[in-house]
This record gives sequence, C-alpha cells and structure tokens, in this order.
Amino acid sequence: MARIVRHVATAPVKIEPTDKPVFICACGLTKNFPFCDGAHKAARSEEPGTLHVYGDDRQSKSSGPDTFDGCTCS
Repeated sequence: MARIVRHVATAPVKIEPTDKPVFICACGLTKNFPFCDGAHKAARSEEPGTLHVYGDDRQSKSSGPDTFDGCTCS
C-alpha cells in the first residue's frame, strides 16, 4: 500500500554519541537511511506552505499548496 509521509525538516538532526558527530536524515530524501547524505539541499529552496513530491532521483516532480483532502496541513 502506498502512503504519503510528510517531512518538514530541511536539514539533518545532529547527534553526538561519541567523539565524532553523526547526522540523521530528517528530510526523508536520503538514499542512505537513516544517515544524512546531503540530499536535504534540494529542500532548501522550498517555499513555506507548499507541498513537494520527490521522485527516486530526489528531484521535485510537482508542487502546490500544502493541502490534503481539503485540509491545510500546519
């Protein structure tokens, strides 16, 4: 079953469990889940209040108002 997952982060989550920081993906675009691979850079140019659909190539395929079934997400 397909599902829509809404990610609003445009940067990774930094955790420091050891002497070297680890960056965990928060945007949902990484190909190295759960680790950040820098793919969030594509999300930096997104306008607030818009919904973007990304393809396997991590490029935005479509965008529009951030609504779903008439409900504006906040």
